[in-house]
Amino acid sequence: MLLLLLLLPLPLLLLLLLLLLLPPLALLRQPQDASLSWLAGLQHCMAGGALSWAAAWQQRRLEQSTLHAGQSQQQALTWCLREAQRPLGPLQGTTDTSTFRNHLPLIKASQAQEEESGGQLLPPTSTQCYGEASLQATLLGLAALSKAFPEVLTPGGIACVTPTSPWPRALPWPWRILDKVVSTPGAKHPGALLLEALRSPGLRALEAGTATELLDVFSGLEANGEELAEAMAAGNPGSPLPSRAAELREALDLGPRGLALRLWPKLQVVVTLDAGGQTEAVAALEALWCHGLAFFSPAYAASGGVVGLNLWPEQAHGCYLLPPGAPFIELLPVKEGAQEEAASTVLLAEAQKGEEYELVLTNHAGLARCRLGDVVQVVGAYNQCPVVRFVRRLGQALNVRGEDIQEDVFSEALARAVGQWPGAKLLDHSCVESSILDSSQGSAPHYEVFVALRGLRNLSEENRDKLDHCLQEVSPHYKSLRFRGSVGPARVHLVGRGAFRELRAALAACPSSRFPPEMPRVLRHRHLAEGLQRRVLS
Repeated sequence: MLLLLLLLPLPLLLLLLLLLLLPPLALLRQPQDASLSWLAGLQHCMAGGALSWAAAWQQRRLEQSTLHAGQSQQQALTWCLREAQRPLGPLQGTTDTSTFRNHLPLIKASQAQEEESGGQLLPPTSTQCYGEASLQATLLGLAALSKAFPEVLTPGGIACVTPTSPWPRALPWPWRILDKVVSTPGAKHPGALLLEALRSPGLRALEAGTATELLDVFSGLEANGEELAEAMAAGNPGSPLPSRAAELREALDLGPRGLALRLWPKLQVVVTLDAGGQTEAVAALEALWCHGLAFFSPAYAASGGVVGLNLWPEQAHGCYLLPPGAPFIELLPVKEGAQEEAASTVLLAEAQKGEEYELVLTNHAGLARCRLGDVVQVVGAYNQCPVVRFVRRLGQALNVRGEDIQEDVFSEALARAVGQWPGAKLLDHSCVESSILDSSQGSAPHYEVFVALRGLRNLSEENRDKLDHCLQEVSPHYKSLRFRGSVGPARVHLVGRGAFRELRAALAACPSSRFPPEMPRVLRHRHLAEGLQRRVLS
């Protein structure tokens, strides 16, 4: 497309550039206006074509880089060293990966955050990611989404209902024209964003920063549905919105299951960013409010940058390609029960299918080989680079007597237990080791488990005991400790609506809050645990 533009006569080229620079007039109209001006339509068409060209170019770059993963990783490391924001020390003048790994020790993400004065890897303050992978994830993700759902990128086809965006990088010029479609993050209050979306019955895709944020949106919609309906009915006298308000009331009266499709009958896909701890929220959304819709995450993001690209929106559960560009990624083999032992990292081309690895990230901002705690399993390959699925986070393990219950193991046990609670659907949970709340009171240490449910208003003692039985089924070590009385039974608490929304707000207010926001399943700070404790219903 760029070549075609260069071949055009200068006056025509200037006219086309002017069309791109003009404000998208039709997109500034009220969402209920059906007609688009020819000018805005032409702008959108040209921007869409430019997006397709840019995505094709990024795809070719990705093909070349993944075909020569070792060379590409060497170039990524060279870039990180050249742009480093701290002294290089013994690495001055070298770009060799072996020298780099020999001279810089592995550090944990928590340790990197504590070394703030040393310029180590810190949580970015921006709500956007940077680096080559973030731009690739956005452009290739948009192209893949458009291919799988051709009508999604039409004007007015997408609405973002959270201040944060699922797209890792804002679109550069000339694709800013599409910013009204791929919503710009941080623009409005969540309530105003939801109201805008509700006024647009023809949406094809719904965006949110993360699945947990979208869960909060739908919970708020149910709690404040009447206020939203009144705002729509009163906001535009003489418009079709009063009937839209009636539609909202009718949709809410039918309950949560399938609510999104009742509100937006043309809706096809939900777009959120995978950032750790989101699986439970996605499952709840799929089972209830977003039942019948596809889910797509364009990338897996961590503190420090985008670490995985999703090129397959048609797959139900995200698999991610680990790209060889910046940030520089290493893989630390994970052996059961030996996570703390010294081990050598491998590069992307050396990853073995079926094996589990912890991600190690280096970017130019910190120049630290930071162990993220995110464990992935290699499920395939894309040229010389691994395709992975995310398994668990090492920092989310429960351990009161050396039992080391990992995040995925506990989630499996909790899912089994909830499946035995009649009518219950799990929305959210967090755990606390009893020492955090001083709740042992002379008894054996145990877990305090806080859950948010739909379909169950009270937990019987029989139901509470089922979680402990399921934990013994999935963990022989835990079963042995329970048999000896070294660990007490897990205590389950049902919390009220909005408790986890308040928890996420408290987490976001912390000075060390990360972007993208992860959902912790194990709380290490007393004040956060006490916040949930105050919301216990039974």
